[in-house]
Amino acid sequence: MNSNLSLYKNLLGDIKSRVRQGQLRANLSANAEMLATYWDIGKMIYQRQQQEGWGKGVVPRLAKDLKNELAEIKGFSERNLKFMIQFFREYSELISIGKRTVSQFDDGDEVKEKLSVSQFTENRKSITTQPISKLQEFDIQDKLILATGWAHHIILIQRIKDLPIRYWYMQQILANGWSRDMLIDMIKSNLHKRQGNAITNFDRTLPAPQSELAKQMLKDPYIFDFMTLATPFSERELELELIKHVEKFLIELGAGFAFVGRQYKLDISDKEFSIDLLFYHLKMRCYIVIDLKKGEFIPEFAGKMNFYCSAVDDMLRHPTDEQTIGLILCKSKDKLFAEYALKDINKPIGISEYELTRTLPDNFKGSLPSIEEIEEELNQKLEENL
Repeated sequence: MNSNLSLYKNLLGDIKSRVRQGQLRANLSANAEMLATYWDIGKMIYQRQQQEGWGKGVVPRLAKDLKNELAEIKGFSERNLKFMIQFFREYSELISIGKRTVSQFDDGDEVKEKLSVSQFTENRKSITTQPISKLQEFDIQDKLILATGWAHHIILIQRIKDLPIRYWYMQQILANGWSRDMLIDMIKSNLHKRQGNAITNFDRTLPAPQSELAKQMLKDPYIFDFMTLATPFSERELELELIKHVEKFLIELGAGFAFVGRQYKLDISDKEFSIDLLFYHLKMRCYIVIDLKKGEFIPEFAGKMNFYCSAVDDMLRHPTDEQTIGLILCKSKDKLFAEYALKDINKPIGISEYELTRTLPDNFKGSLPSIEEIEEELNQKLEENL
């Protein structure tokens, strides 16, 4: 009986997996076909304008006539037609886009390998883990363009003029499932300049595939613009503010971080130690220890983090988990100090800065009215008006 139940559960799981794979391929194929159509339309309009000398006036006329003759189909407004022309002009060299069909694009295992939005494995051919320098190959460009949503393309074309950087953001959209608003926020914060920029010892302490993934997991600096702190502030105040805005904090950390706890207690040899913030990374399959420092980095911080990582590896790490990774977040750092501090450390550790874009000087904070004072003043105004 138990054997039959187990076999049935396996069958149910296999069917669910196949359905999800089919949905993913169907969505990717539909998106690719739509983008190929838009590219073709942009090409037809642009080339006819060049050949016939037609001006911009043809676009509003086309939008009006298409609306009348294809009333049941959306997406052919004047604004969208202009974007189609721009879309073609931006990627006019990638002629295979216009020739792409659903059957050519939906090629089974290759599509799953190249375009899976959750892919972050050791397969170095994955489209979602290629560095910017590798994004010049036409095949990779085609895959990225055809897998990215139209609304995301509009944002990228408007805001990112450098093509390799644009392809990198497409890559991140696929890997992280960013919404349009999140994409805008990431572009505003110059994520492409910060990603993989932390000082680390990963090349020496982690095996080759994992070390590169771990580097790309970290940023420098981290932007905590969702908080308002008075200056000076304590490390505990910084920690509490980050936890208060944990959702935004997790977004800034990046995809894959799962919060485990703050001031996480470790009992070692009858003494109690507390980790500022403890996370588990679902894609890297390892614990991430974060130590917050309000001032400049000093070498002693690396020794303390090495101790914490050793303790977590010994006390919390499951046999199937990878090595625990430490991240020291400080207000500033001297690059040479940081590199020397990590030189002979055995545990994988990264050092990054953080930026608080909204801080209040301490004397200014004291001059602000409290919530109670504001409420009392509002009540007085209401009474005067009655």
